[in-house]
Amino acid sequence: MKNIEVKKIIKPITASDGAGVKLKRSIGVDPDYFDPFLMLDEFGSENKDDYIGGFPAHPHRGIETVTYMLEGEFEHEDSTGAKGRMCPGDVQWMKTGSGIIHSEMPAMTDGRLHGFQLWINMPAKLKMSKPEYIYIDSDKIQIYKDDEKQVKVIAGKFKNVEGKVKKHNIKPIYLDIEIKKNATFSLSIPLTHNTFIYLIKGEVKIGDKKHEEIKNSTLIVLEKGEKLNIKGTTNSKFLLISGKPIGETIARGGPFVMNTKEEIINAIRDYNNGTFVR
Repeated sequence: MKNIEVKKIIKPITASDGAGVKLKRSIGVDPDYFDPFLMLDEFGSENKDDYIGGFPAHPHRGIETVTYMLEGEFEHEDSTGAKGRMCPGDVQWMKTGSGIIHSEMPAMTDGRLHGFQLWINMPAKLKMSKPEYIYIDSDKIQIYKDDEKQVKVIAGKFKNVEGKVKKHNIKPIYLDIEIKKNATFSLSIPLTHNTFIYLIKGEVKIGDKKHEEIKNSTLIVLEKGEKLNIKGTTNSKFLLISGKPIGETIARGGPFVMNTKEEIINAIRDYNNGTFVR
C-alpha cells in the first residue's frame, strides 16, 4: 500500500469577497484548480467590520458550494424560496446546477465569525440540473472519538462513522479532525482521489518523508496514494478533503463554472435577461 506524502505546502493569500468580507483563499489561486475542487476560502475575524457586509444576493451556475460554520451565524436566502440560519458546526452543501441566486448575511453584529467555503465542480451532465441542498445541522454530524483524536464526518467514512453526504459523483471525503500532541491519524484513501489538508491550527507532520514545517492556516496538497498518516506535533485541528477528479475542461466566469466559453456567455446573458432561474 503506497503511503501518501506531501506534494506542496501553500500559504493562503489575503482576499475579500461579497461586500468586503475578509478571508484567506488557497485553492482558486495556487493551485487554480485541483480537480474537482475549484476554490477554498477560510473566513474569520473577531472584528465585525471584517464581515458585517456579508455576501449580498449573487448568482451561481455549474458548481457546488459547501459552507462549514465553526463560529458565528449566517442567514441564508435564495431564489428557490429557501431560508435558513447557519449556526456553529452546521454544514450547507448547495448544488447550484442550472442556476441559483442567493445571499448569505451575518446574523450577528459582534463576536467571532469563522468558517470555510469550498467550491466543487459539477460534471457537464449535471451542470444544468435542478438546484438542491443538503443541510446538516451540527447535532446530526456523526463524530468518532478516542483518547487521541476527534473526527467529525461530513462526507465519507472513518472507522464505523459515516457522513450524511452519500451517492455523490465525486465520492467525497470531508473530515474535521482534532488530534492531540504526538497522536496519529491514519486513513485509507482511494488511489483515484485528489486530496488536500487544510491546517486550521497547530502543527503536523504528514507521511514519512521530510517536509518543511506546517503551521496554522496552511493548505497542503497531497500526492496520490492509499494510506495517509498524520502526526500532531502539537494539539492540532485540520480539514481533510478528498474527491474523485471529473476530468473535464472547464471555463470560468466569476460565479459561473461551465465547460465552454459559450456556456459562460449564455449564463451571463440569462442573468442579465432575468431568465437565469429556471
